[in-house]
Amino acid sequence: MENVIAILLAGGAGERLHPLTRHTAKPAVPFGGIYRIIDFTLSNCINSDIRRIFILTQYKALDLNRHVREGWNFLSSELGEFIEIVPPMKRIHEDWYLGTADAVYQNIESVIDERVDQALILSGDHIYKMDYGPMLEWHRQHGADITIATIQMSPSEAGRFGVTEIDRDYSIIGFEEKPQHGNPKRSIFNPEMISGSMGVYVFNTPTLVRALVEDAEDPDSSHDFGHDILPKWLARARVIAYDFRDLNDKTAKYWRDVGTLDAFYEANMDLVNITPELNLYDIRWPIRTRLIQQPPAKFVFALEGRRMGVAIDSMVSPGCIVSGGRVVRSILCPGVRVNSYCEVESSILMPNAQVGRYSRLRRTIVDEGVTVPESSVIGYDIQADRDRGYTVTDSGIVVVPSRQSLANATEGASEKVLGGVQQ
Repeated sequence: MENVIAILLAGGAGERLHPLTRHTAKPAVPFGGIYRIIDFTLSNCINSDIRRIFILTQYKALDLNRHVREGWNFLSSELGEFIEIVPPMKRIHEDWYLGTADAVYQNIESVIDERVDQALILSGDHIYKMDYGPMLEWHRQHGADITIATIQMSPSEAGRFGVTEIDRDYSIIGFEEKPQHGNPKRSIFNPEMISGSMGVYVFNTPTLVRALVEDAEDPDSSHDFGHDILPKWLARARVIAYDFRDLNDKTAKYWRDVGTLDAFYEANMDLVNITPELNLYDIRWPIRTRLIQQPPAKFVFALEGRRMGVAIDSMVSPGCIVSGGRVVRSILCPGVRVNSYCEVESSILMPNAQVGRYSRLRRTIVDEGVTVPESSVIGYDIQADRDRGYTVTDSGIVVVPSRQSLANATEGASEKVLGGVQQ
């Protein structure tokens, strides 16, 4: 798509996803087996024929950089296409990125150099399927300076999102970031719902440049699009709402902010439902990723009794071996090994995790490269799991982190071991 550039904000620290983000950026966290979170936004761009993309990184970006470099290197520079990773370079001032708006401001010269009519501002850590083409056409048809993609959601969720107030001509006349009161503005598209911001914005380039320059000069600003830029510009520019059109063709529109451990877990578990809300098997809208060469998944032993290599209602990635264990309603990322007499239920095993013989896991996330010792029992006694030093969420999801001595942890110790755990 000509005259448009996409800017993916991928520099957040991901503190609410800790410990999964202890060693990697949130957009690079594995999701749905073979994917990384950022793959969904990048796939939306490519499928929407947007092929000039800046990815603004900052925290713990090595895995993310490598994933993009090795998995998304198919664009043609001869045709002016690119996916460019842009780390903080202090080109304008001496600080790292101070917020989402400041991240774009520090790279505004690169945006201007592309000579585009519009800039599409995106988050690199949301899960959804969206054709940005109709949104850009809507933006142009309505003569907008700024367009905000909104999604209909229950008023009870208002405290988690930016809530828009939309007039009859679809112009946004009010914007409230995460309101905590009990009466958020209802949606013009559905009076029983609210229209929450998806963190997807279209800016005319001159408007974007002016907004960012003024924001940078404001000492009281937090330099964030949702908190600062959008509320200030409602009265100064034509700001239009675009109602999200989901490509899943389901009753409920699918858009997930997987910024917390519970949200991340629930979004993954939805994928193993008989009819998941997110359709990964739609060949009309493929989700691309970096594919590492791995042998096919293998299931070993089919003997009577408990020793049976089987996976039921699960997603099993290439390179996995289920050797005499039982896996139910779980997601196994590439390179996972589940050994004999194990029971893994409603769990997520990150790449190259291994589960020792006779272990039982339930509602557990095992981080990348972790070896769970033999006879471990995780997810059955929440207090015992806390005592072992595991992270336990409010809903009872247990996260077994990497680079921790799990052999010691099962004995009640939480001593860290330099260089990682058994791998």
